[in-house]
Amino acid sequence: MSLSAPGGPINPEEADNFEEIEKQFAVKVVEHMSTYWSILEKLPGSKLRLTKYDDDILEHFRREFPDFDLKATINEDEMKSKEGKERWRNFINEYEKKVEDYNFGTMLRANPAWEYGEKETIFAVRMQFYAVEIARNRAGLNDWIYEKAQKAKGA
Repeated sequence: MSLSAPGGPINPEEADNFEEIEKQFAVKVVEHMSTYWSILEKLPGSKLRLTKYDDDILEHFRREFPDFDLKATINEDEMKSKEGKERWRNFINEYEKKVEDYNFGTMLRANPAWEYGEKETIFAVRMQFYAVEIARNRAGLNDWIYEKAQKAKGA
């Protein structure tokens, strides 16, 4: 990803943290969370496709992370350990030419039974989000969001 500023391109390795860039990033992350939650309220996750590669991503995720417990709370320390980062990096990099913004930062609910919240989410990259949420959706673990929204509509 290349960023540019009035003085020319910004080298991300040398750039200071620009407050405006951070704000724009935060806005994008919140928009992504809100949009996804809104979709889950309108359609059961088990019927949702997040990408045209959902089947491939799910198969790859299951193969690379066979012990990943979809119902459990994600252990962020384990995920971001040296070994965890390496495993995820190898997984994520396979999508560099396939999935737009494959490595863009986003928020992931640490547990499928929770709504988004400050203590209930972890920072992840887009492919981690896709892998985990596609698997959760296929397992029906996000359908409660739709059911809750439908009950609230009828009340």
